Amino acid sequence: MAKPNAGCENPAMGVTVLIVDDDEGFRAVARRLLESGGLRVIGEAGDIASALAAVQTLHPRVVLLDVQLPDGDGIAAAEAIRQAEGSDVVLVSNRAESTYGSRVTESAARGFILKPDLTPGGVLALLVGPG
Repeated sequence: MAKPNAGCENPAMGVTVLIVDDDEGFRAVARRLLESGGLRVIGEAGDIASALAAVQTLHPRVVLLDVQLPDGDGIAAAEAIRQAEGSDVVLVSNRAESTYGSRVTESAARGFILKPDLTPGGVLALLVGPG
């Protein structure tokens, strides 16, 4: 027997997110946007070192990771984050993905989203897509 409302569940339910960006304003906007789509933002970090510590403490399902951070390269950090806890990494930047050549597709990240194009659905699509 099918559950009542089967197929109506929010696919974002239970998806936890850590936002990593050195721009506090972007973190606030991203938090509101993702939470409005049902994702659960469980933390924020402004650099790679703080992100790695937060990943080990919070165990997020997804790390939304800026490519350019004050203490290093987000693309390179994606591998360390993925190995630390198995979190899925979604890279974000104000610069087009093509700016980074093949580095994004060769990285440990599930994908890339241009910051102005960030949506909860876009993040979820990367989680169920190849990667």
